[in-house]
Amino acid sequence: MAGSDAGRPGGSEYLRARYVQVQTTTDSRAEAMELARAAVEARLAACGQVAGPVASTYWWNDEIERAEEWLVFFKLPADRYDELAAFLAQRHSYDEPEIIATPIVAGSATYLSWLQDETRPRPPRNADTGQRGSKQ
Repeated sequence: MAGSDAGRPGGSEYLRARYVQVQTTTDSRAEAMELARAAVEARLAACGQVAGPVASTYWWNDEIERAEEWLVFFKLPADRYDELAAFLAQRHSYDEPEIIATPIVAGSATYLSWLQDETRPRPPRNADTGQRGSKQ
């Protein structure tokens, strides 16, 4: 599948911001919702939002195309961009999906801290107590 260039120029090495909003589009609400859910579940993004439909006009195979698409926005620390981009490229139904990052230049300290915290691995839940970490 195309889009395997997640680590090439344009990846996180070019991001100077500490946090980014990443955007992609899909041709269905169901795919958009699934991409958002899966990325958040994998802790690649703290938040996934779906909006649409939107009317898109673009060049494809030397012809102007029009389509109804759904936008998916992800909020995450910039150091997670490459992993999220690779994840989206692998799971996306488009041959050449839009995967772009916009720097978040300012935000509330507590929100930005939440973005950081929610995109870090968590210890597994204890089957007996439902608590994270080891049994004390």
